Amino acid sequence: MLGCAAKSLPESWPRLGQERARFVWDESWNTDSIHQELGNTHGGMAVDGQGRIFASRDTAPAILVFDQKGKLVQSWGDDLAGGLHGICIVEEGGQEFLYLAHTSRHQVLKTTLEGEVLWSLDLPEGSGIYTQAAEYHPTSIAVAADGRFYVADGYGKGFIHRYSATRDYLGSFGGPGKGNGQFHTPHGLAVEERNGHARILVADRENNRVQAFDLDGNFQSILPVAFRRPCGVALGPDGRLAIPELAGRVSLLDAQGELLARLGDNPEDTQWAQNGLPRDQWKNGIFLSPHGAAFDQQGNLYVQDWLAAGRYTRLVRE
Repeated sequence: MLGCAAKSLPESWPRLGQERARFVWDESWNTDSIHQELGNTHGGMAVDGQGRIFASRDTAPAILVFDQKGKLVQSWGDDLAGGLHGICIVEEGGQEFLYLAHTSRHQVLKTTLEGEVLWSLDLPEGSGIYTQAAEYHPTSIAVAADGRFYVADGYGKGFIHRYSATRDYLGSFGGPGKGNGQFHTPHGLAVEERNGHARILVADRENNRVQAFDLDGNFQSILPVAFRRPCGVALGPDGRLAIPELAGRVSLLDAQGELLARLGDNPEDTQWAQNGLPRDQWKNGIFLSPHGAAFDQQGNLYVQDWLAAGRYTRLVRE
């Protein structure tokens, strides 16, 4: 039963959301003094089939792995520090793998969950968009059920690149602009596949919107919800979407794309997207700069704030 654990959580812990979308801010999660100083949490989050939470960050080691209680159980990737950004976990042939986007190495990578690099892929030279690697800064990667994958050049030229399961370049779409199908910082993306239909959802951050495309990159629609600098798209087990917004909140959408709730909405706009905000100004129940998010199999939500001192939060579904 989704969210049954929330009923035993202390009443004093903040409750977020509305009638159809209530969460408890878990004040006990990720508080172990061993990893209290998390470094710069500028990255993404993903959950594997065992319910372990993977998080990327700028600080070495670049990958941290937590159990459901928030205990650090594994870490790796010293050589990936300083730019490891978007992450996703994909099951292939009964085994799970990590796909990673690295902004400063100008690469995407595939690894095992233990950190063995299986391949890396540089800029798409066949696109004709780039003259040098320094122009390419991928921020997100997402994989479709047939193995095709998509790379968002969020900090570079604003295109999304399509690849086959065997890493052949298939094409690009987007580019800078404000029109339908154009982007201003396509920061995060996800491939949503439900009821025989698939689409790519793109967090078009500086255009304050989330756009939808088919798997060939053809524009479909703009989600009918107003966002504040959306950074990514987290897919829930029941079709829900969580959109972490750099400007101090997380929006929760239902399976039809309608707004269910705003979570942890920060009323102090001077605190939005402030990487150096000191800990004494943080409040439980309030987000500062949500940058990455992921659901677990029970519908609980994990959120990473973009903060130099590091912050991960667990919201338990009621």
